[in-house]
Amino acid sequence: MKTADDFGKQYIPKQRLGEYLDVREERTFATEAEAVDFFYVARKRLLDVNHWSSLAGTALSTFKLTNSFGNAVNRYAEVGDYLRIDIPGPGTASGDGYDWVKIEEIAEESEEGMDMISLRARPASNPLSGNNNETAHFLTEQATSTFQIKRIGKHIYAEEHGRNEQANTYTKDTLDNLRNMLVGWAAMMGFSYPQWKALVKGLIDTK
Repeated sequence: MKTADDFGKQYIPKQRLGEYLDVREERTFATEAEAVDFFYVARKRLLDVNHWSSLAGTALSTFKLTNSFGNAVNRYAEVGDYLRIDIPGPGTASGDGYDWVKIEEIAEESEEGMDMISLRARPASNPLSGNNNETAHFLTEQATSTFQIKRIGKHIYAEEHGRNEQANTYTKDTLDNLRNMLVGWAAMMGFSYPQWKALVKGLIDTK
């Protein structure tokens, strides 16, 4: 049987530049049947982006799922959707006050004794901005966030893997560049860790 590190690692981009982050939480159940049942609970939580903030129990950021046109939707996430992120402090002009990421992959695997779902998002342009293709996020488009729920036997894991994180200081707006430099620096110095730690805990909270 694969380890938690091996299962699903092909969906996490290789680290090539900038900074990275790995966050993991684990729960162990009395029986494998209980773990199987809970995996599907956690899977739904992962796809229900609109409730991430309540799961995390933190006011650091709020998340809203939108379709490919930037219109808010109340459903499970799909490839091609966007996440509109509202973080404390001023937002960017290019993002209409928000940071935006696009869901580029949702993958699922099942093997004997193991299940996994992986959701990967990447900084993107504001879908409401028409022909403006500038990345509306404090990190560059090379960065990714990969969220995974895994079941291995009686164990459930929730993970977030940030890769290739660099501050987005290449826009045409000087104030946006300054804001992105400050927020990106803070994130890469570890200030994003509490948020992702709270979220992965919430995704597999059994209380």
